[in-house]
Amino acid sequence: MKFRSRLIVSFCIIIFMPILLAIVVFYSVDRIQGAYLDQSYLTFFYNTTRAMTPDVHRFFWDLIGSILIVLVITSVFLVTWIYRGLVPNTRKLIHAAEEISKGNLDEPIIINGHDEIAELANSIETMRRHLKADAIEKLEQENTQRQLISNIAHDLKTPLTSIRGYSEALLDGVASTPEKQNVYLRTIYNKSVEMNTLLNELSTYSKLDANRIPYNFQHLYVRDFFGDCVEELSMDLEMQGVKLGYESYLEDDVEVIADPEQLMRVIHNLVNNAVKYRSDEQPYVNIRLKDVGNYVQVEIEDNGKGIGADELPKIFDRTFRGDSARTSTAGGSGIGLSIVHKIVEDHGGHIWATSKPGYGTVFTFILCKYQLGGANEQSNSDY
Repeated sequence: MKFRSRLIVSFCIIIFMPILLAIVVFYSVDRIQGAYLDQSYLTFFYNTTRAMTPDVHRFFWDLIGSILIVLVITSVFLVTWIYRGLVPNTRKLIHAAEEISKGNLDEPIIINGHDEIAELANSIETMRRHLKADAIEKLEQENTQRQLISNIAHDLKTPLTSIRGYSEALLDGVASTPEKQNVYLRTIYNKSVEMNTLLNELSTYSKLDANRIPYNFQHLYVRDFFGDCVEELSMDLEMQGVKLGYESYLEDDVEVIADPEQLMRVIHNLVNNAVKYRSDEQPYVNIRLKDVGNYVQVEIEDNGKGIGADELPKIFDRTFRGDSARTSTAGGSGIGLSIVHKIVEDHGGHIWATSKPGYGTVFTFILCKYQLGGANEQSNSDY
């Protein structure tokens, strides 16, 4: 039964129930006889009404009429008050629920008051805001995925075009000398490596984003680990004409808990980013290890093109690629730094960058030291 029907029934009960009771009483008094009538309070009431003068009788019925009018007015007031407090707000809630079911999450639910209907409205409004936030987040993720796919497709197109062009040149006999053929083949190889790097970045990020990479955390001596990294990187950078510097201000026994493979990926991505946007004259990359209390601080510095102040806060966002000039000449999927950020955060660390256009960039990240019995001691099973 709807609220309106319930209120109408309640109104009728409030008005007609006293009248019905009065009729029953008078009918019963008129029928009561014998000793019980003589000794009852009803006898007194019955005899009194029979002995009334016409004026008193008229006054008696006027009194009953006045009481009836008061009952009617009171009932109308109560029914109206309850109706206005329940029905309009309930209709607002029904309308809001219908809009939410249609997917319209922009219309706020505003019901003032402190009753149960207002509390229900506040709960539905909270649900609406959460649903809207989830919908916006999902839309942003979809847009990001589309942008990511677009970036990858664009960056794959360039090496594919080069591979096709050089392959056709070889098939057509354009490269007539062994030296020229060797150059073409090496270019094809380098472009295939570039494509493989792009696909690896995409695969790695998708796994990291879905938390599907089982980290293999281990105790690592920082100086030894970075020493091996520098040794591995030095030959490759030397072939590209980039000078690599390395300084460590750590004690030999300083340890961190980290996944060596993923930490190596962080270093490689940061160094490759520095090489990608290196300076045209005497490019260099410096790696420094510092002891900062309970943390190990790693700095990777270059003297490359630098990053503008407006772009610096966004460099770790997925798919961010900077200005078009840098993108078109250097390539890249735009997710390398977001991979770095994700891995460092998963290690309980933090990463940031400082840069000045034309002078270079310094990427800095920190990791917690391992302390025996300390609060940061964790086992591999904790991850």
